[in-house]
Amino acid sequence: MSKIKSYGFYATAGAIALYALTTGLMFAAELPDVWFSHSTGECVKVLNYADGDAYNCENLPSRFYHVWVK
Repeated sequence: MSKIKSYGFYATAGAIALYALTTGLMFAAELPDVWFSHSTGECVKVLNYADGDAYNCENLPSRFYHVWVK
């Protein structure tokens, strides 16, 4: 009977870990890309992926992917 209880613990822990991983990946997929010019270092363009985001070079998000472009 104790083996059944331990399998339940591992199944629950695995489900929680899978939920945390999925939530983290979904959050990361919605972060915008901010393109910066390699020569000037200034913002060139912001690519918004989440619906409702209206970020631009004057209004940068607090978290984003930094992408260097020509």
